[in-house]
Amino acid sequence: MDNLKILYLASEVSPFAIAGGLADVTSALPKALKGFNHEVRLIIPKYKFINERKYVLREVIRLREIPVTINGKTEIASVKSAFLPDSKVQIYLVDVGGFFNRSGIYIDPKTKKPYPDNAERFAYFSKAALETLKILSWQPDIIHCNDWQTSFVPVYIKTVYQNDPFMQGIKTIFTIHNLTEQGEFEPEVAEKIEFDQSQVKEGGMFYKDGKLNLTKGAIHFSDFITTVSETYANEIIDDDSIGFGLGKLLEEKGEKFEGILNGVDYSVWNPATDKFIPHTYSSEDLSGKEENKKALLMRLGMEYKENTPLVSLISKITSQKGVDLVHEAMDQLMDMDIQMIIHGDGDRALVKKLNEYTTKAPDKFRINVTFDDKMAHLIEAGSDMYLFPSRYEPCGLNQIYSLKYGTLPIVSQVGGLFDTVEDLDEAAEEGTGIILEDLSAEAIVAAVKRGAELYHQPEKWQEIQKRIMAEDFSWELSAKRYIDIYERTLAE
Repeated sequence: MDNLKILYLASEVSPFAIAGGLADVTSALPKALKGFNHEVRLIIPKYKFINERKYVLREVIRLREIPVTINGKTEIASVKSAFLPDSKVQIYLVDVGGFFNRSGIYIDPKTKKPYPDNAERFAYFSKAALETLKILSWQPDIIHCNDWQTSFVPVYIKTVYQNDPFMQGIKTIFTIHNLTEQGEFEPEVAEKIEFDQSQVKEGGMFYKDGKLNLTKGAIHFSDFITTVSETYANEIIDDDSIGFGLGKLLEEKGEKFEGILNGVDYSVWNPATDKFIPHTYSSEDLSGKEENKKALLMRLGMEYKENTPLVSLISKITSQKGVDLVHEAMDQLMDMDIQMIIHGDGDRALVKKLNEYTTKAPDKFRINVTFDDKMAHLIEAGSDMYLFPSRYEPCGLNQIYSLKYGTLPIVSQVGGLFDTVEDLDEAAEEGTGIILEDLSAEAIVAAVKRGAELYHQPEKWQEIQKRIMAEDFSWELSAKRYIDIYERTLAE
């Protein structure tokens, strides 16, 4: 099947709006799909903070005033157009009713809480996206939706728009990036977003644990469901602590539920071309890596110590990411001849506890809670080991970035971490990282010690670095699998 028309719908896309790893994925996959000569377009919300001049946003006259009505309430949408940087993928940015004229994406920066009208915000965005397609007269074969913020589209197409000739034949794919956020709201919200209220009751398509659950609705109404690694797909079904009550429903989807490992955009994450690091390098010439370490430590106000491994962690500071276990291990880690950096924000109490070590061991530890994508690049380039002890991890991207940057990943045996990192054998002649024996502070300490011992064997360490830098997790393979799913779904 040639020249598919694919609409990719998301609430965040790099570099326009970034709240997490979702933005990297939703930027990279459309470009990879475009590379296979499919017609791909993107629609995202136009958030207040998006710099129109920087990204060359252009007005589209016929998209300036689009009425969008939900349950009798009409808001006016305006849509501007641009291109994903360094690509020919067209992106439309939708503002509707002022819902996105705010400082945050999902969370109010002042209150640190989700916007109370998030369900309505993204319902209007989703419906505005569908109305935009009609005005453009561009009928996609596939609408690929991502997480609960776009879950409205599969529902609306088969309910509100079921008799609309334009929507006939359009198939929907829904990708679950992380089930910790399912879009749960009070049952009465159903009326505000034009969902069937009778289905927000025990046994209903939108009901879960006394709430309206948008992800559950998308699972029911989408033509195909994917998630972001094969192991995570199995874990969702087998372990309710990871499936969060939706495993059985996904199991019932049978062959219409599949795990596809996320890829990496190596035009952005590549130490040989990375514009965010002061010293580029490659597996042929690794000298720039040590220079990046010096630059990183200087930026953080830490002394560079020759022959001392630098361990990093770039993550939300939460127990899901295993950062509480890292805190338990800190006394022992700080007794070792290492330096350590944590970059990210999250649980304030945990951040406070970790921050105490900047005073206890100022020459060994820093925590940087202001997330900065440029800084994340420098940390990957300047670190020797990357620690990722998640309790569950749908895919994870930083461990894949680490491989490319010659930074040895230390990971837990879950989700995409298990799918992307192979434990080093005893002679360290095979394998791409260190797998934690279990989820404990003791296992973290043992793994870092194991890594440090290898680091102090320069010839062996460089062999490992060159080997892991040769690993390839580019998007092409994953994009092919998505194209196969699109074609199978359209053939039904």
